[in-house]
Amino acid sequence: MKHAKLQALAIAVTLALSAGNAAAQDAAADAMTAPQIRASLESQGYTRVNDVEFEDGVWKADARSADGQRVELRVDPATGKVYPEDAVSTLGEADVRAKLSAAGYSKVDDVKFDDGVWTADAEDANGRDLKLTLDPETGEVVGKDRD
Repeated sequence: MKHAKLQALAIAVTLALSAGNAAAQDAAADAMTAPQIRASLESQGYTRVNDVEFEDGVWKADARSADGQRVELRVDPATGKVYPEDAVSTLGEADVRAKLSAAGYSKVDDVKFDDGVWTADAEDANGRDLKLTLDPETGEVVGKDRD
């Protein structure tokens, strides 16, 4: 078990380093691996899970829903929470901008709701330009990637 956890951590770190961005490296220690994401999706009833890729600070996958429909999913790399492409947001653009500002981000730009999640470009407190992915219900940042 200990070996499996170390191996999973090594995979996550390798992914982060190969992506070459500091934001992904910060999250690598908490990131689920591709096999863990696949298993999590299957345990939630998704089938034919494929194209599991780490992109824009979140996991992306194609799958079939319980009713057999093809869906594109975004998955929080730390918690495994699934964001289907047809999710509806309870937030507006102004809400997202306010939440990012309150979280210490500046120069917030290109805020849009697409594929079930909010995305925005912003600068963090260290001056790094980031592409952020946000939860459509809470506005919490769930993914970061160097912009």
